[in-house]
Amino acid sequence: MIRGLRSAAVACVAGLGAFLAPDAAVAEDAEPVTVTAYRLTQPLVFDGRLDDAVYRTVEHASAFMQQEPRAGELATQATDMWVLFDDRNVYVSARMHDSDPEHMIADDMRRDGNLFQNEHIAIVIDTFHDSRTAFFFSTNPLGAVRDGLVLDENNTNYDWNTVWDVKTNRDETGWSAEIVIPFKSLRYPTGHEQTWGINARRWERNINEQSLLSIAPPGSLPNSALQRLASEATVIGMEVPPPAHNIELKPYGVSNLTTNRVASPPTSNRINKDIGIDAKYGITSNVTLDLTVNTDFAQVEIDEQQVNLTRFSLFFPEKRDFFLEGQGIFDFGNASGNGFRGGDIPLVFFSRRIGFDAGQPVPIRGGARLTGRVGKTSIGLLEIQTDEGPQGLTPPTNFAVARLKRDVLRRSNIGIIATHRSRRIGGTGSNDLVGADSQWNLFENIQAGTYYARSRTTGRAGDQSSHRAYFRYVPDRWGFEADRIKVGDAFNPEVGYVQRADITRTDLTARFSPRIRSVRSLRKLEWNAEVDRFVNGRDEVETRIASGQFRIDFDNSDVAWVTFRNDYERLTAPFRISGGPSLPVGAYEYNETQIQYYVGPQKKVNGRFSWTGGQFYSGHRQQFEYQGRVKGTTRLGFEPRILVSHISLPEATFTSKLVGTRANFSFSPRMTVSALVQYNSSLNTLESNIRWRWEYQPGSDFYVVYTDARDTFGPRSALLMNRGLAVKATRLLRF
Repeated sequence: MIRGLRSAAVACVAGLGAFLAPDAAVAEDAEPVTVTAYRLTQPLVFDGRLDDAVYRTVEHASAFMQQEPRAGELATQATDMWVLFDDRNVYVSARMHDSDPEHMIADDMRRDGNLFQNEHIAIVIDTFHDSRTAFFFSTNPLGAVRDGLVLDENNTNYDWNTVWDVKTNRDETGWSAEIVIPFKSLRYPTGHEQTWGINARRWERNINEQSLLSIAPPGSLPNSALQRLASEATVIGMEVPPPAHNIELKPYGVSNLTTNRVASPPTSNRINKDIGIDAKYGITSNVTLDLTVNTDFAQVEIDEQQVNLTRFSLFFPEKRDFFLEGQGIFDFGNASGNGFRGGDIPLVFFSRRIGFDAGQPVPIRGGARLTGRVGKTSIGLLEIQTDEGPQGLTPPTNFAVARLKRDVLRRSNIGIIATHRSRRIGGTGSNDLVGADSQWNLFENIQAGTYYARSRTTGRAGDQSSHRAYFRYVPDRWGFEADRIKVGDAFNPEVGYVQRADITRTDLTARFSPRIRSVRSLRKLEWNAEVDRFVNGRDEVETRIASGQFRIDFDNSDVAWVTFRNDYERLTAPFRISGGPSLPVGAYEYNETQIQYYVGPQKKVNGRFSWTGGQFYSGHRQQFEYQGRVKGTTRLGFEPRILVSHISLPEATFTSKLVGTRANFSFSPRMTVSALVQYNSSLNTLESNIRWRWEYQPGSDFYVVYTDARDTFGPRSALLMNRGLAVKATRLLRF
C-alpha cells in the first residue's frame, strides 16, 4: 500500500504536464455487432469443454473489444462466443483464451457470490430487443452461478433467480464455459423467428482488462457498461417455441427450535413447524403473477451491524427473496438507480416496512405480485397481508403498491406510483401516497430526472409533499451533477423510508478525470469537488458539507483516495452518539481528512483500508476501517470487517468497535456453508449466523440455519439473548 502511494506521488510530480494534456483520441464509434444463432442438429455434450463438432463448423461471434483500459481496441486475450439453440434451450458458449492461465483470479464458488472480483464472463439477453430489459447470467472458471434482471439500464436486480445451468473447464490455453438456459426461464414475444439483443463481458482481473462483445461509450462505469443495453449487439436466426403459460409451484416445509430470553414472556427451546407455498404463473409472455401463502424467511442472513455516529436512523437493505425479486420495477425517482442512492433521497416504497415492527418480524399471511410489460408500459402491483405482531402490539395490516412506467424516446420513461397501508404506524387510520416521476437518458452522457410525491396520513397536518430534480453530465473526462430535493415537514410514506423530513437539499458536484498514457502503472486520475447543503423549514442551514477528493486508479486495479471535508452541523435537539455521550444543542463546524486505499483482487488480502482523522463536532476523531476478502483456497474464503472509532469530546472520551467476519466454504457451486460473526461494542452484542445452503436441483433448495445473539455488557459477559435453529426445504415444480 505505501509503495503504491509513493510511486503514485512520484509519477504525479514527474508527469503532471502529460496528465493535464488532452486524452488520446478515443476509438471511433464501433460498428453495430450482429450475432447469428444456430440451431443444433444433434445434442450437445454438456461438459464445458467445447469439443463438440458444432464449435468447429459454425462461426463464432466477432472479436471482443476493450472497454477498459483502451476503449475500442482489440482485447489483448481473445474470447470466442457462440449462441446456439434447440427446441427447449438457449446455449451460450465461450472460450476465454489466456496466455497466462496460472495467474487467473478465481476464488469464489458461491451461488450469487461476488464474481465481480473474479475472472468472469457475463451475458445479458434482451429477448424483446427493446434495449431496456434483459436477463443477466454470469460465471467464473470455477463454475459459480450468478443471475439477475436488468431494468432501464440503471437497475440490475441480482437477487432475481431462475432455472439455468453452466459447466466450465480449465486447461493450458485458458478456460471455457457452456451455459444452458431453458426457454421456460425467459420471457419473449410471440412469433417463431425472432430478433434478440445480446451483449457479453469478459473481465480479466489479473490484468484488469474489461472487454465486451459490443462496447459502451468510454467512461461508462465498469460494472454497468454491460447493462447499458443501448449498446447491445443483435442476435439473428433465433427460433423459439410458442410462449407457454408457465406455472411454477414452490412448496416449503420448515421446522424451528428457538430460545428468546428477552421476550415477554421469555421462551426456551420452543419447537415450531410450518408449511407454505410460493407460486408463479405466466399470464402472458411477459406478465407474471406471483403468489405467496404463509410466507417464511427462515433462510435469510441476519443484518450486518453498523455503527451510527449521526443523529439519523440507520438504513438496512432488504434481504428477503420474495421482495427482492421484483424490487427494480417499484423503484421511484431513481432513488436507488445507477449507484447514486443516498440516505437523504426518500424511498416512497421500501419493502422492509412490511413484516417488521420495531425490528421484530411480523408473520405474513400471504400476498400477490403482478409484474411485467404490456407494450411500452411496465406494470408492478403488490399486495401483502400481515398477521398480528409480537405480543399483539401490531394489528393485522394490509399493504398495497401500484406502479406504472411508460417508455418514452429511446432510453427514457415516465411513471406513477401509489401506496397504501391500512393501519398507520402507532396510530389509527390509514396512510396513502401518490407520486409521478420521470427519468431521461439523453444523447450519450446526459441523465436527468424528476419526481413529485404526496402522502396522506390520518390525523397529520403540514406539508405532506416531496419533490426532486437532478441533472448529470457524465462523459469520461469531465462531469457535473446537480441535485435538489425537497421533503415536507409532514411527508410520511409509511410504506417507504425517509431519513430527514422538513428539509431542502441542494447538492452540486464537479469532476475532472483525465486518463493517463505516459505512466504505465497508472490508468486514471480524478478530482472531485462537492457542496451539499441542507436547509430546514425555518430557512436555517442544518447541514453543509464541502469536500474535495483526489483519486488515483492504478492499472493493476488498486485505487487510492484522499478526501478533505469541512462539515457544518446545527443541532436543534440534543443527540447521543452511539456508545458515547449526548451532544448539546448548538452549531458545530469541523474539518476531517480521509485516506482510503483499495487493494485489488489479485492480492491475497484485498479490500478497502480507510483512515479518518480530524475534528469531530466539539472534539476529535480517529477512525480505522477495513473491509475486504482474505483468500484461503478456491473453496474457502474470509471476508473480515474491522471498524474502530476513537472519539474525544469535552463531554467524554470513548472508543467504538465493530469487528466481524464472514467465512464461506463451498463444496460445489450450488452447496455452500457461510458463517457471519460480528461484535458491536456500541450495542454490547455478539451475533452469529451459520447457513448451509444446498441447491440440490436448479430452483430447489435445502437450508440449515443457526442464529445466536448474546449480550456482552456486565460481569456475565456473552449472556444468551436469543437463539434459533431452522431447517427448511423447498421444491420447484414446473408445468
